[in-house]
Amino acid sequence: MPHSNLLYQDLTPDRLLNAVESIGLRCDGRMLALNSYENRVYQLGIEDGAPVIAKFYRPNRWSDEAILEEHAFALELASREIPVVAPLVDEAAGHTLHEFEGFRFALFPRHAGRTPELDDPDTLEWMGRFIGRIHAVGAITPFLHRPTLNIESFGDEPFHFLMGHGFIPPDLELSYRSVAEDVLARVREGYAQTTGITTIRLHGDCHAGNILWTEAGPHFVDFDDCRMGPAIQDLWMLLSGDRAAMNAQLLYVIDGYSEFYDFNPAELRLVEALRSLRIIHYSGWLARRWEDPAFKMAFPWFNTQHYWQNQILALREQMAALDEPPLQLMPGYI
Repeated sequence: MPHSNLLYQDLTPDRLLNAVESIGLRCDGRMLALNSYENRVYQLGIEDGAPVIAKFYRPNRWSDEAILEEHAFALELASREIPVVAPLVDEAAGHTLHEFEGFRFALFPRHAGRTPELDDPDTLEWMGRFIGRIHAVGAITPFLHRPTLNIESFGDEPFHFLMGHGFIPPDLELSYRSVAEDVLARVREGYAQTTGITTIRLHGDCHAGNILWTEAGPHFVDFDDCRMGPAIQDLWMLLSGDRAAMNAQLLYVIDGYSEFYDFNPAELRLVEALRSLRIIHYSGWLARRWEDPAFKMAFPWFNTQHYWQNQILALREQMAALDEPPLQLMPGYI
């Protein structure tokens, strides 16, 4: 584990370049900070080779064992010719996780791409095949050191953190508490009514921003949130719009997905439950990181009256969504 008192403010440009050069590379001074908040990620120019992506892990978040499981999963997928951006293996030392003056980091190849067009049926089917291949590998063995996506870690824990640390304005605290408790109760009901849930290794944060699309198809980046969980977690964020639109999109996704991995239709009951957990978890994540100056710059609207009014409204909308029947495939589809 890194030194417990390290802060990202200590990750100066000189220290960053020295860290990368400590494993035998020579930087040419070009440095571009990439869009990342949980970790610090930079594109660095290399004198005698292609640029690399350097990812510096947030101190005290993951154990070394958990980070190495992230790396091993990505490398396992890449070894099966599944298009993911896996960490570079140090040829001399034979490992992927490095440390310099307390900061842990990994290097990745630079990979170009654009955001996928998730309103295109062919793209959705391709994405389904891609995720099906990932899940077929993810189901082989479990993670031993990474967490499981569940109601406690994604709902209860962030909710109690928010309520106990004064982030919610006093005049909105009762309203937020009431609706969040009601939503969490409905989420528990949804889980209890869902049969045959199995947990597998997942990407865990499967939104369009973590997918690079080229003419050759999709590549997944950033397995930082990979964890155990139900397969539907990696599928529901591909769906958007009203109920009819999501049902239509779902057919294309599952068309591709089922070519490589069996889909359990019962997990469709978890879609709105998982969306609800993500809403609560996101607020808790921002609150826990609020002392990081980068968060205050990037999310100035957090912790404002307007933000919490919108959160209450979003959770009330989720109450209605949780009361609706789950999305459905056509009868006899699977």
